[in-house]
Amino acid sequence: MTVIIEDSRQRKGKHEEKRQYFLDQGHIVVRQQMKWGDYGLYPSVVVDTKQDIIEIAQNLCGNISERNRFAEEMKGAKLAGIKLVFLIEDKRFGKVSDLYETKMKLHSGKVVRGEQLATAMSICEARYGCEFQFCSPEEAGHRIIEILEGGK
Repeated sequence: MTVIIEDSRQRKGKHEEKRQYFLDQGHIVVRQQMKWGDYGLYPSVVVDTKQDIIEIAQNLCGNISERNRFAEEMKGAKLAGIKLVFLIEDKRFGKVSDLYETKMKLHSGKVVRGEQLATAMSICEARYGCEFQFCSPEEAGHRIIEILEGGK
């Protein structure tokens, strides 16, 4: 049995499939505000879920204030010795290299090439020690457990 911390800023009711999966697997879920990520086992590893590729593209390739905020989050986790894993819930992609042949339109209207996003992800992995992983929304609960338990 593992106690999983869920960020209290996660919208209640929006992530019930993941929460129920955790409970069905015998884990305890505690809601509290987290400085980094959405799900965690402090002090070692946290998972920050992204609802799709557009959300992570906004974070890494959006406006300057969003990019700076996101960089500070990654920097803070690294300085605290926490492994930060971004889990992108988008079944169209299995790994970062799958992005190369795609384009996406951000909410601002800006078009981002997949190669640009993949490069930004690689830079973040090298600079901050974070990881970017992909899964379908249906697999998210299972993947979060795998990542958290692998990070012990």
